[in-house]
Amino acid sequence: MIRSILLMKLTDQGIKDIKNAPQRIEQGIKTFEAMGGKMLGFYVVTGEYDYVVIGEAPSDEACMAFALGLGSRGNVRTTTLKAFTKEEFAELVKKLP
Repeated sequence: MIRSILLMKLTDQGIKDIKNAPQRIEQGIKTFEAMGGKMLGFYVVTGEYDYVVIGEAPSDEACMAFALGLGSRGNVRTTTLKAFTKEEFAELVKKLP
């Protein structure tokens, strides 16, 4: 499984329909799980982004498909970051010449 962080901003459409956001969030989590993903954390945040999601997906392709599907609904825009644990980072550093 690969870990990803999704940073999301509400669109004009998403903020106009904010009262239905909790249901959209739950549906999004169910969709992600149906694609083989696992939600590790979902946060509503202040600042530049509105939501931060941490999840595990079976592949980069599955993560990308999920993010594209979210964006296609028109309520959020996503920025996707691939995440590495500190242990994975240590192993990568060991491979440096």
